[in-house]
Amino acid sequence: MSTVRLMFSTTRLPLSALIRVATWSRWSHVALVDDVTVIEATALHGVRRAPLAEAIARTADHAFVDLPARDPGAVLAAAATQLRKPYDYTALLGLALRRDWQAADAWFCSELVAWSFEAAGQPLLRHEVVRRVTPQHLWMLPPARDMPDLAPA
Repeated sequence: MSTVRLMFSTTRLPLSALIRVATWSRWSHVALVDDVTVIEATALHGVRRAPLAEAIARTADHAFVDLPARDPGAVLAAAATQLRKPYDYTALLGLALRRDWQAADAWFCSELVAWSFEAAGQPLLRHEVVRRVTPQHLWMLPPARDMPDLAPA
């Protein structure tokens, strides 16, 4: 079975704590792992590619989860098309108020991950919730070891 690796993380920064409280989650961030780099949306940098070692070094805690994917390369390629797009600060307000205020051309970390799977034709969630997804929603998905093989029949 093919998979896409996600890195869930948290830091000791106040924004991380606020996100965890607002989403009832252990995690405040999620990134797509592409070998020795991650593709992520961060408040200071928007959507970027960063070294995996750097992403790990800035965490207070992290975990890796492999999600099933028919074509992992397509998921990562979709995410890469969003590089240099801005961070979605309105998503933070939407999380706090439980409203769908996400921007169409900016990304919150978990929105980017869910959208990348959907854009690659491998949706993780129903289309209408992709713009309201939190790291906790992705964390609750069954990992690859709990899923049937997705190979075409």
